[in-house]
Amino acid sequence: MANLLVLGTQWGDEGKGKVVDFLAPAFEIIARYQGGHNAGHTVYLGGKKVVLHLIPSGILHPDKVCVIGNGLVVSPQAFFKEIDDLKALGVEVRPERLLVSRTAQVIMPYHPVLEKIAEQSRGGKMIGTTCRGIGPCYEDKAARWGIRVADLLEPEVLKEKIEDSLAVKNRIFEAFGYPSLAVGPILDEYKALGEKLAPYVADVSVFLAGQIRSGKSVLFEGAQGTLLDLDHGTYPFVTSSSCTAGGVCTGLGLSPKEVSAVLGITKAYTTRVGSGPFPTELKDETGARIARKGDEFGATTGRPRRCGWFDAVAVRYACRLNGVDLIALTKPDVLEELTEIRACHAYRYKGSIMKDFPSEPWILEKVEPEYRTFPVWDRSIHRARDFSALPAGFLDYLKWLEDTVETRVGLISTGVDREDIIFRRDEFKKILGEKARVLG
Repeated sequence: MANLLVLGTQWGDEGKGKVVDFLAPAFEIIARYQGGHNAGHTVYLGGKKVVLHLIPSGILHPDKVCVIGNGLVVSPQAFFKEIDDLKALGVEVRPERLLVSRTAQVIMPYHPVLEKIAEQSRGGKMIGTTCRGIGPCYEDKAARWGIRVADLLEPEVLKEKIEDSLAVKNRIFEAFGYPSLAVGPILDEYKALGEKLAPYVADVSVFLAGQIRSGKSVLFEGAQGTLLDLDHGTYPFVTSSSCTAGGVCTGLGLSPKEVSAVLGITKAYTTRVGSGPFPTELKDETGARIARKGDEFGATTGRPRRCGWFDAVAVRYACRLNGVDLIALTKPDVLEELTEIRACHAYRYKGSIMKDFPSEPWILEKVEPEYRTFPVWDRSIHRARDFSALPAGFLDYLKWLEDTVETRVGLISTGVDREDIIFRRDEFKKILGEKARVLG
């Protein structure tokens, strides 16, 4: 069976939630492999806006099993709040269809405090994190101080780990003028959370391997985007996990052979939240118009996103790095009210043309984008659902995009609703086979 990986090819916020929601009917299992509740995947369900943070977007389909892998960092409080919010919308959430890896790391009360200290200490060089404890939790994982989901189920183990961790953390808090934390209240709270979480806990690697052997197919859901990847993004202005294709294997305990194809979600312009280099950023009224029309405000934090023209250098890099088979293009209709559309196809640096994305942020900060200019197409594509009806101007832009990033576009999102999609079945049939028929 074909297992498909969905990931972002920019700095996140590309529209992965809607695409996963659309694709979910063709798969039995939807599995998230990295990140935490700093992610915000937005789906519109019956006209209502649903924002998912930890739980895979497939949860909105009642016959699907959703998996939270070991590559995530889990806030139990955020997990249960999300379940309550979903139930309030009439979405059935029960342990049989929502599994949490035993070896996922747990965000503890001291992690957000540590993140605030770290951000404040950077002064004018802040990363612009959500301060939800994601980074420090991953730091503890790498430093071998981490507390895993399975530890919450063993009170003695949990007590020892909290004591060991606070022996170090409290010294940091004292140095920066923050109050110390006591073991007792944290232990009591997380023991109770462990008991509540226990029905959802599973060996995700074993589960997925068994399901795949039995013929079930998996839709792998990434969070954030390639340019925020810890290794391959615009370091240090990145997240703390592996957002790229390799994260599936480490984040779910699966062989690379289980990923049959990769779908890269790509916005028709570029956005970024927080600090860091952004070559095509528009700091003028055009950027503000794109932000307003595209509703470019963080689903998790509400922060306004920085907006800019499409950057084909960055997307081509992401497609190469992840082995992207097809692109899902989102929000092209947002560009319709502009006087012209521009797209970057190369950078100029120290008098020379660069066509490859640089790994050094200080280079990216100094490059000058080389643009191609397009006229705005002569009729709206907003909510369009038929590829044959698309205007010639948009098709010219689409053809240039495909040629420049060297990847075909298989899906075009033209609005926020589930149905506002142009699905190119012949393109998807190349990577999913007969599964493509299920999607329309």
